[in-house]
Amino acid sequence: MAEESSKSLFETMAQNYANLALFLEIVMGLALLAGAMFARRKRFRLHACCQTVIVLLNFVVILLLMLPSFRVHVIPKIPTKLGKPYYAVATAHAALGSVAEAVALYIVLSAGTNLLPQRLRFTNYKLWMRSLLALWWLVLLLGLSTYARWYVPDLLR
Repeated sequence: MAEESSKSLFETMAQNYANLALFLEIVMGLALLAGAMFARRKRFRLHACCQTVIVLLNFVVILLLMLPSFRVHVIPKIPTKLGKPYYAVATAHAALGSVAEAVALYIVLSAGTNLLPQRLRFTNYKLWMRSLLALWWLVLLLGLSTYARWYVPDLLR
């Protein structure tokens, strides 16, 4: 009888927190698409609840899982190592991800609360939300690339 292998299908060097962050980000990206479909079907309350939960969950993931890792592994090497893909991709992911999260939080405040004065609110939500969804997916792809660069041996080298 052949010996069974105990290796997983996709071996990585990632710690559990990195795997959790990756899993949550993929699920959130898919949930954002579902939320967009709610809006297309004119289920606006469901759309608002879905997107708001995702934006707030993402904020927690950034603060608890991503920011500490970025502080330890990348910030000490900026700007001297930005020419290396390991640091450049992670920095691009962090920079664009920060913009995406800030805009997402602003949209939640603008569309979902009365905390902002009328003059500070968006008037064309559809354009902002669609643009943000595209940016969010770009950031997710950069995050996948960062994960691969950091944790999957010899994949992108």
